[in-house]
Amino acid sequence: MASEIVDIFVFSVRDSYLQVSAFVAVTVLLFSYIQYRTRGKLTAKLGDNSRIQPLVGALLGLTPGCGGAIVMMPLYIRGTVSFGTVVATLIATAGDSAFVILALAPEAALYSYGITFVTAVVFGYAVDRFGLGVGRVDRAVSQLSEPMTDGGASVSVIGRSSNPAHAYEGPSPGHSHDTGPDRSSPILTPLSHALHAVWWLAAAAGFVIGILYLLRGAPDIPLVFEGSFDGAFTVVGLTGTTLSVYLYLVGRHYIGEGEIGRARESFASLYGTFQHAAMETSFVTVWVLAAYLLYEYPVALFSLDIAAVAAAAGVLAPIGGALLGVIPGCGPQIVLASAYAQGGIPFSALTANAISQDGDALFPLLAIDKKAAIVASIYTTVPALVVGVGLHLLWGPLFGFGVLAG
Repeated sequence: MASEIVDIFVFSVRDSYLQVSAFVAVTVLLFSYIQYRTRGKLTAKLGDNSRIQPLVGALLGLTPGCGGAIVMMPLYIRGTVSFGTVVATLIATAGDSAFVILALAPEAALYSYGITFVTAVVFGYAVDRFGLGVGRVDRAVSQLSEPMTDGGASVSVIGRSSNPAHAYEGPSPGHSHDTGPDRSSPILTPLSHALHAVWWLAAAAGFVIGILYLLRGAPDIPLVFEGSFDGAFTVVGLTGTTLSVYLYLVGRHYIGEGEIGRARESFASLYGTFQHAAMETSFVTVWVLAAYLLYEYPVALFSLDIAAVAAAAGVLAPIGGALLGVIPGCGPQIVLASAYAQGGIPFSALTANAISQDGDALFPLLAIDKKAAIVASIYTTVPALVVGVGLHLLWGPLFGFGVLAG
């Protein structure tokens, strides 16, 4: 048992980086670079044009991986975008499971994510325009636990189309300054900058290895240290997560440019842009690792078969897919996507899961505003159940639809 516990930990440390973080790093860097080149004009325009916010949120959420959706959450915390935009973004988010489906079942991905995108846009605008009971849900969730902030003030969405997001004025948790390092050390300062550079080498290598891994069908990779793909997978994964933990716990104090859960207006330099993307990704990596462990340990301890549960007969299949999507992170969703590619679950369950899942984008919101995260999860699960069950009743289970032969 002790050996199994250690193995799960090591495998989670390795896999979390290559299955999630490397893709997050690229997408967050892309958005940050756009911010750098436009000097923050993109965020400013988005804040000034509330009518397009849910549409933009859905487009960002639609990008494979979670990076596009992750960058939207801090904008809500700041009051730049509406709660409907958060809902649209999270509904459209297919997380890292999108890479699996795009590689193994591209036709299914086209239809599933097309349906997801339309659902995201419609539901996002409906929340902003009509409220859809957000105020009641917000108050109900308030009875469960006190949020770290004011909970998003989502009650104000009802009956009006203006920006309902709250203005979060408090400091970012775990980060007490706005820009630049808050500590200096003749050893840790240069070391942190050096490890930051190594981190990006690991991220670049991890991105390539991660794509190759998904193109191979996301197989089980043994934990080996040798001159092979499996060896590179192991070394890069362990290195990337280890460096991410260091940057999150120690390095950010000596580098700066990593306001946790906050979006920057712009960046003073290209190097600062890379620093910010690395710090934000490191923050997500720590959360993803925690989610992997919380998922893997119960599965091993109780011998749970998540894919079998999601593949329940009849209309329970899309319901199971939608409920599985409530779990934050991409690990369970990757399992479900792989099960679909192997003919284990129907198309209705895949689409319901794509709508319901929030991927890693929910972690920044959970860290800063738990109540808003819970309310948002509720408002992504409801349309998932409706659309998933509707697809199942209209067209049946459709096992293996769009899966590539081979």
